[in-house]
Amino acid sequence: MSAVDRAFHGLRHMIATSRLGAGERIPPEAELCEELGVSRGSLREAVRMLAALGVIEPRHGSGTYVSQLRPEDVIGSLSLTVELLPFPGLLEVYEIRRVLEAHIAAKAAARRTPETVRTLFSLIDAMETTDDPAEASDLDHRFHAEIARAAGNPAAASLLAVFRARSRKYQIFTLPEGPELRRKSDEDHRVLATAIADRDPGAAAGAAEAHVAQTERWLRALMPPVEEDGSLADDTPS
Repeated sequence: MSAVDRAFHGLRHMIATSRLGAGERIPPEAELCEELGVSRGSLREAVRMLAALGVIEPRHGSGTYVSQLRPEDVIGSLSLTVELLPFPGLLEVYEIRRVLEAHIAAKAAARRTPETVRTLFSLIDAMETTDDPAEASDLDHRFHAEIARAAGNPAAASLLAVFRARSRKYQIFTLPEGPELRRKSDEDHRVLATAIADRDPGAAAGAAEAHVAQTERWLRALMPPVEEDGSLADDTPS
C-alpha cells in the first residue's frame, strides 16, 4: 500500500468510525502525519481525494473539515466514476434504475401534493411543444427530479440523478427514428404523471419501470453515438 493510500484509508477510517464527526475540523497535519506514518505531501493528496468525493472540505484560512456527510452529497460524487462506464456497464445500470425509478414513483404517488401535479403536467406541456433539444432535455430532467423530490428521499434522488446523467451521453432523438421515439417518451410521461395525480402507487411504479425499460430497449437496439467531445448529449430521455 502506498503512502497516499495509507493516508487516504486512515482518514477514511477515522470518519467511518466517527472519531471525526460531520462538520468537525480534522487534526493538524503534523499530528496526522505522525499517527498515519506518512509525509505531508501524501496526506495532502489523500485530503484532495476525499475532498473530490465530498467527504472533506478545505476552507481557506480556517482549516480542513469533515463535510456534513449528507447522503445525497456523498452519493452525488459517484458521478466521478459512473460517467466512466462503457456501454455494457450503462445497460447494467438500467437494470438498477428500473427498480429505483419504480420505487420513487410509487412514493411520489403516495405523497404528492396538488403543487406536484401542477408542476409535472406543466413540464410535460412544455416538453411536448418545444422544438429545442436542449430545452427538452432540461425539461425532462426537471420532470424526473420533481418526482424524486416528491418521493421525499434525497439520497435516492441523488443516485438516480447520477444514473440519468450517464445515460444522457447517448444521443437518441437525433437519430432518424427520433421524432417517433420522442413522441412515445412524451406519452410515457403523461401516463406516469396521471398515475401520480391519481395517487395510485402501483400504477405509478409500473409506468416508471416501463418508461425506463423502453429507453433501455432503444439504447440496446439503436446503439446511439456518444458525443465526440464527451459532453452530455442534449436529447436522450432520462
